[in-house]
Amino acid sequence: MTSRTMWLLYQFPLCPFSRKIRLLLSEKNIPFELVREDPWSASDMFFNLNPAGRTPVIADKERGIVIPDSRAIAEYFEETVDRNPMINGTATQRAEIRRLVALFDENFYADVTAPLLSERMKKRILRLPPDSGALREAMKMAHGHLDYLDWLIDNRPWVAGSTMSLADLAAAAQISVADYLGGIDWSGHEQTRGWYAVFKSRPSFRPLLTERMDVIKPPPHYALLDG
Repeated sequence: MTSRTMWLLYQFPLCPFSRKIRLLLSEKNIPFELVREDPWSASDMFFNLNPAGRTPVIADKERGIVIPDSRAIAEYFEETVDRNPMINGTATQRAEIRRLVALFDENFYADVTAPLLSERMKKRILRLPPDSGALREAMKMAHGHLDYLDWLIDNRPWVAGSTMSLADLAAAAQISVADYLGGIDWSGHEQTRGWYAVFKSRPSFRPLLTERMDVIKPPPHYALLDG
């Protein structure tokens, strides 16, 4: 792969898995172009790329490469681009990175991000009232996940170990969407808040902080580097 390759990343701005891949590509200095696909109105073309109809999907049409699923995409670029590895270290360390990526992709998403997206964005689009009980439960679950992140950051320089990894990208992507939707109460989570503030200041993260959805705006602290 040369620097002239331009990948097309089919994504939705508040899809945390899309955000994870955007961060990965930027950290690895891989050029890409964004193609927006809204989950409620995905095109037939997009379903041809990924019959599951989920973002993200990355494609290089000139070479006939199409890869759906954020973890498959991440593994592909880890195998094909040597610079700035994000699944690195010993076999044990790489296993820990993958364990934590799965934790954030699966548990944090199911407990926090998905309910917030449903109640605060999807229902607004459908003109339905949000379920206040579901919102309270999502924010309660967020506290539990942030407690664990606090513990990790207390014991490690980065989420999975001594260096930044895909686990940090996965965690930051999920938190950023939940924070945009007003679902994060930072009180009592100074360790995670400090780590996240460092992450927000990285060049790879700044484009995410400037994007806004038509149907919902983020809280005032969302784009602040120390917020």
